[in-house]
Amino acid sequence: MNAPESTLPILLREDSDGVATLTLNRPAQFNSLSEEMLSELQAALNAIAADQSVRAVVIAGAGKAFCAGHDLKQMRANHSKAYMQKLFKACGKLMMTIVEMPQPVIARIHGIATAAGCQLVAMCDLAVAAEGARFAVSGINVGLFCSTPSVALGRAMGRKQAMEMLLTGDFIDAAEAQRRGLINRVVPLDQLDAEVKKLTDSICAKSAVAVGMGKQMFYKQIEMGLDGAYQLAVETMACNMMTDDATEGIDAFMQKRKPEWKGC
Repeated sequence: MNAPESTLPILLREDSDGVATLTLNRPAQFNSLSEEMLSELQAALNAIAADQSVRAVVIAGAGKAFCAGHDLKQMRANHSKAYMQKLFKACGKLMMTIVEMPQPVIARIHGIATAAGCQLVAMCDLAVAAEGARFAVSGINVGLFCSTPSVALGRAMGRKQAMEMLLTGDFIDAAEAQRRGLINRVVPLDQLDAEVKKLTDSICAKSAVAVGMGKQMFYKQIEMGLDGAYQLAVETMACNMMTDDATEGIDAFMQKRKPEWKGC
């Protein structure tokens, strides 16, 4: 007999060839982000961020959906402002961890990604979706503007496109999500894992030092003015050029051979 879902871990981790796959494992609740799920994800990402053997992260969902957002039943059972502040603060911290950790994080999406689940997609560095995937920030339909998801959506796509989703709560399909810049690639469901692997294979073949430095710089400069962004980029580029990996990479290019990354 299958074990009851309540006895199963709510987050699964599988490591293979430098890629850590984290699978949200609450399929009966469409992998909603309960406070326990947020805590498990935060702990897992903290551990991965400090693990130099992990080169990329994939976030996936078990069952029929990627993630349906926050656990509304749990929120209604704890109806106090203090609880809500704590919950949304934990969610915000998780989203910032995705941005700040050195490894690229890829969302693997099937089924629905709604509200904070759509926020999670928007905050990941890359996102690949199955053709049948659908996306919405649907809090407005229950009297709740998706304020925290709006931070992610407003940075992942055009403002008017983000506001349309936030104000209507309407779903968009995977093709439209790709057109709007919310996701990178759309493939048939049976090709989803292979398409994600193409990205992780490419990332893992690159210098971890360059990837980590570049990711940190990219998100910092996005929030800056043009002059400050170029100053940061100049400093990052100069520091990157001084690394052993850059020396090795340039030498390998000139010698027409495959680089052997040194990791420093």
